[in-house]
Amino acid sequence: MRQQKNSISHMKSILLAFLCLFAGLLPVQAQEVAAKKVSIAAKLIRGPYLQAAGTQQMLIRWRTDASARSRVFYGTSPDKLDQQADDANLVTEHKVLLTHLQPNTRYYYSIGDYKNVLQGNADNFFTTLPEAGKTDLYRIAALGDCGDGSTNQQLVKEQLIKYIGNNYLNAWILLGDNAYPNGTDAEYQSKFFNVYKDDLLKKYPLFPAPGNHDYHDTDISEAYAQLSHQTNYYQNFSMPSEGESGGVPSHSPSFYSFDIGNIHFLSLDSYGKEDSAYRLYDTTGPQVTWIKKDLAANKNKGWVIAYWHHPPYTMGSHNSDEEDELVHIRENFIQILERNGVDLVLNGHSHDYERSRLIKGHYGPVASFNPAKHNVSNSSGRYDGAPNSAPYVKDSVHNTGTVYVVSGSAGKLGGKQSIYPHHAMYFADQAHGGSSILEIQDNRLDLKWICADGIIRDQFTMMKNVNRNTEIRIKKGQPAVLTASFIGTYKWNNRTDNTRSITVTPTAAVTKYTVVDAYNNIKDTFTVYASK
Repeated sequence: MRQQKNSISHMKSILLAFLCLFAGLLPVQAQEVAAKKVSIAAKLIRGPYLQAAGTQQMLIRWRTDASARSRVFYGTSPDKLDQQADDANLVTEHKVLLTHLQPNTRYYYSIGDYKNVLQGNADNFFTTLPEAGKTDLYRIAALGDCGDGSTNQQLVKEQLIKYIGNNYLNAWILLGDNAYPNGTDAEYQSKFFNVYKDDLLKKYPLFPAPGNHDYHDTDISEAYAQLSHQTNYYQNFSMPSEGESGGVPSHSPSFYSFDIGNIHFLSLDSYGKEDSAYRLYDTTGPQVTWIKKDLAANKNKGWVIAYWHHPPYTMGSHNSDEEDELVHIRENFIQILERNGVDLVLNGHSHDYERSRLIKGHYGPVASFNPAKHNVSNSSGRYDGAPNSAPYVKDSVHNTGTVYVVSGSAGKLGGKQSIYPHHAMYFADQAHGGSSILEIQDNRLDLKWICADGIIRDQFTMMKNVNRNTEIRIKKGQPAVLTASFIGTYKWNNRTDNTRSITVTPTAAVTKYTVVDAYNNIKDTFTVYASK
């Protein structure tokens, strides 16, 4: 009997051990089963969208309605996505960083979990950023105050895409107030991500800046949001604050810089506070301290462009003589940019379009603007053959003057002050919505304002280091290559050539050649000395 009891006890022990082993395995098995169920059930509700772009990296983000793992297939052909990147964490906010990419190279991609592809076809592609300093034709779009869900927002987007056509947009930037009225996640979903998901977001890297509406919140006070930066803007975007995209690392998602070839950009925060106290106009604060370092380290760039939300000059829906942010930015901050040769400043906030000439040194109210004193150039900058329409010209020795653009009508539209336009502005329009696009090639910068009806109502051109006088010394009978300093059309004296470069073989001891543009605004002179 005792032997039988021992046998039964032994069997119970074995059974108990088996049950314990099974119980130990059950959570893992349950997790795997749950993961499979989640993977099958997860649906794409946001994205994909491209963040923190670099010459050798791209961060792809998307959101699903249920937790799932993350997988990206990618490659240089839409029919051969032969590389993959994974994240095994079960998440709804998916962030997959692709690394070891080639600069200025197009990649196609798909997104999904370990079992399913959520999206991926020939329309899912991106191009990595070109190497810093490299010259080419680059296109960057700027949208201000876009996220209001209006018909104007949709039309502005459609005309921008129509203008781009089959050309690639190297990046697009946001000038703040990206989701109205409170910057909630639901507003971001319906008025930003849903609007741009099928075209801009999945193809072109995005570099945002925050506005005051991005610091609104329905759960916490706006004042606390400015201190804490705990808003949906910072949850929804990934900023290259560690120098991933170029520039000096800022170590803050509020402000950062990046390079696209020979163009250096600074994205700034004009509403939040750093260290619980400092705003953009506090010139000893962390943001401006970093700006000074970044500008000092990037003086070798061909172009320097800064953008943020609150403009120093506007008489649109906001008044730059009355609002504290605008007044203090103009009085205390912009002279730092001007001293460091910043070429262009882009802002939103006012729901219109306003554009200055090339100006410098105006830090007071509108009535104190003096064209004779503050206009570096009296040209319209339009460069279209009309009277007084030459491009703005700067050079590396006298890198003087900045153009200020308010482009805040990509969604919200309308409103103006009793004084309109601001006296610093050459052109202003509060009746039409639009977005701005930069086209920059080598030492030529063009900005065009593309309206919701497809009309380009304003544009200007800026050039650097043109109108050159060059001396060349050769031996008689040897050829010499002459290259115009500017990008455009070319008329060489006493020749039929219309190319930027020509080859000459002068026989005289001294021969002069000139090349001018189509409107006789720019002229290069070459003096060739031929010795025996």
